[in-house]
Amino acid sequence: MREADPQKLDALVGRLVGDVGASVTGALVVLGDQLGLYKAMADGKPMTAEGLAAKTGFKERYVREWLSAQAAAEYIDYDADTDSFSLSAEQAMAFAEEGSPAFFAGAFEIVRAMWLDEPKIADAFRTGAGVGWHEHSTCLFRGTERFFRPGYNSNLNNSWIPALDGVKAKLEKGARVADVGCGHGASTVLMAQAYPNSYFFGFDYHGPSIDRAREAATKAGVEDRVVFEQASAKTYPARGYDLVAMFDCLHDMGDPAGAGRHVKETLADDGTWMIVEPFAHDQLKDNLNPVGRIFYGASTMICTPASLSQEVGLGLGAQAGEMRLRRVALDAGFTRFRRATETPFNMVFEVRA
Repeated sequence: MREADPQKLDALVGRLVGDVGASVTGALVVLGDQLGLYKAMADGKPMTAEGLAAKTGFKERYVREWLSAQAAAEYIDYDADTDSFSLSAEQAMAFAEEGSPAFFAGAFEIVRAMWLDEPKIADAFRTGAGVGWHEHSTCLFRGTERFFRPGYNSNLNNSWIPALDGVKAKLEKGARVADVGCGHGASTVLMAQAYPNSYFFGFDYHGPSIDRAREAATKAGVEDRVVFEQASAKTYPARGYDLVAMFDCLHDMGDPAGAGRHVKETLADDGTWMIVEPFAHDQLKDNLNPVGRIFYGASTMICTPASLSQEVGLGLGAQAGEMRLRRVALDAGFTRFRRATETPFNMVFEVRA
């Protein structure tokens, strides 16, 4: 063994203790989310373990241990004088309120899928084969919708679409929109609710996600202006779209340039391709930060294997950066590519012929 610097070793072990704690706590977040424990505490009123057990119908001994672990993680507040637990307004936004812009419980479902599917990814490391999106555990599909939906709620209609040249006015007047790689349809439904004069078409190759998207459209009351169809990014039908949108999915595609060429064929003459991708700098050294850590991890376990499972298998990865995305658009035959806006988690690009 090489001789280690004791101070550096202590610092590393300290970080590892924190990371193991975060991993353990992640399982408890999924548990509390699925059992409705956070939602039972959403009003912020202090509650003993016995009180929460009585309210939810679960056994007190299990509830107390879960509450204690959550308090140790500072995800729940604890009052020693009254032996009671409560959710602050901020904690409730993160764990109990699905409509909140800070709702985070869905992210832990994605992490759960990574753990469950780790043997498949290990095999892919050995063989070089990919792992398709449809081959993952179902909690990935639900978690992805719940993780991305808060960002779409906050940004899609408020800042992303307004940042595109002339697109908002078209949608207000009445336009045709394709949401390619729509998943459970959260983005499609949000746009349909905001622009009642326009028609929306959501496409995804994953059949169960399309079924779920149709249910979401009906629940939202927009099923008369929203059509969901099972189709890939290179085969969805051409209908002269004024806007083709891809939300956090281009990097998952095996042939993103080929998908872009199909976009070009399906757009109206003055149509716009909106690409929303995870925020990334062009150089690896600039992505070595907490956000990059999450995206590189997800890319290793989900995004890159998905791309490698398809034809071409370009493997852009979830940290592709603007330069590589620009190259994809140019290779697809587009001539105009600009970053329209950005958030801490996303970059939004406007692409035109």
